[in-house]
Amino acid sequence: MSDEQERQAAEQGTEVKVKVRTGEKDRPEDEQPRDEVRVTHHRMTVNGRELHYTVTAGTLVLAEEKHAKEGESEGFKPRARVFFVAYALDGDHDPRSRPLTFSFNGGPGSSSVWLHLGLLGPRRVVMGDAGALTGPPYDLTDNEFTLLTHSDLVFIDPVSTGYSRVTEGEKPGDFHGFQKDIESVGDFIRLWTSRAGRWLSPKFLIGESYGTTRAAGLSGYLQERHGLFLNGIMLVSSILDFSTVDFTPGHDLPYIVHLPTAAATAWYHGRLGGERSLAEVLREAEEFADGEYARALHAGPRLGAEEQQRVAGRYAELTGVSVDFVLRNDLRVTLDRFRKELLRDRDRTVGRLDSRFTGIDRNSGGESSEYDPSMSAIFGPYTAAMNHYVRVELGFESDLPYEILTGRVRPWSYKEFENRHVRVSDTLRKAIHQNPHLKVYVASGYFDFATPYHATRHTLDHLGLDPSLRGNVREAFYEAGHMMYVHLPSLERQHGDLVAFMEWADGRG
Repeated sequence: MSDEQERQAAEQGTEVKVKVRTGEKDRPEDEQPRDEVRVTHHRMTVNGRELHYTVTAGTLVLAEEKHAKEGESEGFKPRARVFFVAYALDGDHDPRSRPLTFSFNGGPGSSSVWLHLGLLGPRRVVMGDAGALTGPPYDLTDNEFTLLTHSDLVFIDPVSTGYSRVTEGEKPGDFHGFQKDIESVGDFIRLWTSRAGRWLSPKFLIGESYGTTRAAGLSGYLQERHGLFLNGIMLVSSILDFSTVDFTPGHDLPYIVHLPTAAATAWYHGRLGGERSLAEVLREAEEFADGEYARALHAGPRLGAEEQQRVAGRYAELTGVSVDFVLRNDLRVTLDRFRKELLRDRDRTVGRLDSRFTGIDRNSGGESSEYDPSMSAIFGPYTAAMNHYVRVELGFESDLPYEILTGRVRPWSYKEFENRHVRVSDTLRKAIHQNPHLKVYVASGYFDFATPYHATRHTLDHLGLDPSLRGNVREAFYEAGHMMYVHLPSLERQHGDLVAFMEWADGRG
């Protein structure tokens, strides 16, 4: 079918099926796993400008090159079908100047739906925000802040998420681990770039949460394995060093880097009194956390009773909990306990992904909350929207459940980091040293307890970049949580930040 026939069929509401070669030679033609995609054409208006764009949605067969033994034929072994949704702006665009951005979320076990329908794509979820949720059945609307205005987009669902599955005879667990995940996503990116003829385009990655761990790993894998050098990496709610969130007894760093987020949360829920701004509260909390509080934790039992009382008092002033509570926790309040304690007298808990959201447990007793109210707030709207969107608007049909956020990837293997914390920041440092043109954007939400902004700052401060390259990293902060784009003012500002970053990273700004 020609390009013009595809367009006419799509405009008439006809679903278009496109088969793409898989490279397999070993199996009969009718038994080979094939790429299965749908191509549709759409339009929208952004700031008075009508955009026409093409969407390709479906599964691409990911095959591994076979190392043939004597008497065996060369070829490829199909391992998995990877689901993706790709957007290309229609028109006469020079691929040498039109950026290409690959996007994924984290988990591990998450599909790419959050960045897709929340921040970057031309359609976004309508769900309201903290304190003003819309409720089911939810809706979709055109995203006036889509990054498609400045970059073509490819959203990738790693194996076992979304509609991505292993091929017959393969083991899903082979893909459920740090290194194989990076290899499979990296190999998809290499294959897509080759088939689309985009090796000379400016290329970017954007990942969220564990997706930032993946993106940092990919910065090394793509360069060293495939020679694919990137212009930029965008890290949303970053986690490059897992030691910053590990509340293991005897390990004090998480208490220090979580404290400013606790202060922001207390401020948001009116627990600090007075007329201080969020900026003032955060400045005080950061100074205390990095100074007097860090020294007190380091001293341990050598800390005198009077000094312990003073530190506990200052902690309580900044975070809205009682001095007695801080003392009973030996100055070390875990995240679970804080989320339960802050609004205990109101019979409410606060969210982990976004502490602006509140939840209701069976009762106000106990040490931890029953669920994360911020996760509950977004899970339903995004699930409904994606299941509708992929079938009704993109024309891709499958009876498989679309795995939004699945536990089927557990256990997840970190065997490469046995007996030490997962840490990929040095991979990113090395990639920047090898490719000094590589730029990095780091977005953090002040109300994010999953990947606290001060933990991210600690990681960046210890990145080890050469002084001449420290300017390659830009940070941005938003008055929202892990998915800061559910807060519309943050979505608008983040769009502007992403556009400015991309123009800077590919030499246009």
